[in-house]
Formats: sequence, structure tokens, C-alpha cells
Amino acid sequence: MGDPKRSRKRYARPKRPYDSTRISEEKNLLKKYGLKNRREIWTAEAKLKKFRNEAKKLILNPEKQEEFLKHLNKLGLIEKDANIDDVLALTKEKILDRRFQTVVLKKKLSKSVKQARQLITHKKVKIGKSICNVPGRIIKVEEESKIALKNG
Repeated sequence: MGDPKRSRKRYARPKRPYDSTRISEEKNLLKKYGLKNRREIWTAEAKLKKFRNEAKKLILNPEKQEEFLKHLNKLGLIEKDANIDDVLALTKEKILDRRFQTVVLKKKLSKSVKQARQLITHKKVKIGKSICNVPGRIIKVEEESKIALKNG
């Protein structure tokens, strides 16, 4: 009973909306990763900011640091023997490389990034036994080998 949990924005708009260098950079990313709109780039930037802030907090706490690094390793964002400095050096391209859409293209299940997005939204790609139609999902390393086209 009661209202379902309110959905929140998972991104933050840029402070300067008409910065020509940022706009041209985003345009290249949109084309390279086949994104629907700039909001998907801003979402990746927000995730990156969240990871960096968490890393800064954990610099003084080595016990929780290992847990955090294991989590990022499972997501495929850092190497197994990485440290906090590697987390602070992450880029939004690294996060965009781990998206479902990009992983489908890298596994050569589609000919282009746009086709990968279309296959995902039309529920033609599955992860293990479950079908996922969210192209922006971050794929874990263990899930990467389970991605395949749906039969029929």
C-alpha cells in the first residue's frame, strides 16, 4: 500500500549548456556509442562522479576499500590488482564501453551500434536465460560470456 518509490534523476545537466567544446565532444560520443540522446552521456558522467566520490571517501579506510575495488572489478571497470588511483583515473568512455549495447557490438552479434540497440529494445538478445531490453545496463564480467541472440 502507499505510493511506489519515486524515481529520481540519475544524471545532472551541464552547468554551461552552450559550451561548444563539450557539445562537439558529446556529439562524437553519441555517434561512437550509438546513444539515443545526451542524457545517456550525462548518466555515465553521474556514475563516474559517484564512483570517484566513493573512492575519495575510502582513501582512509582500507577495509572497505577492498570491497569497493572488488565491486568495480566485477563491473569490468578496473583490473584485479588496481588501487584507488585507478578509480580516480576512470573515464566516461570506460563506463560507456561496459553498456549492454556496446558489449553486444563487441561480441559481433550485430553489425553496428544502432543495430545492437534495436536488437536489445526488440528483446532479441538475452543474458543467460533472461531477456533484457535495457541498452544502458552495465554488464558485469561474468555476464558477458552469457550474452547471446534469442532463438526464434
